[in-house]
Amino acid sequence: MVLKKVIVLFVVGFAVYYLLTAPSGAATAVSDAAGAVMDAFRQVGVFFNELVG
Repeated sequence: MVLKKVIVLFVVGFAVYYLLTAPSGAATAVSDAAGAVMDAFRQVGVFFNELVG
């Protein structure tokens, strides 16, 4: 349980550090991640459309 908290704090700390030192890189990473999530949902929609149709 303690290890999980340490890992979460490390990841959050790294994210804040990255955001403060390279804001354009952080924005690009968030944009890319959001695009990947949208593509995944789009592909699930295609799957169900093909399944029904």
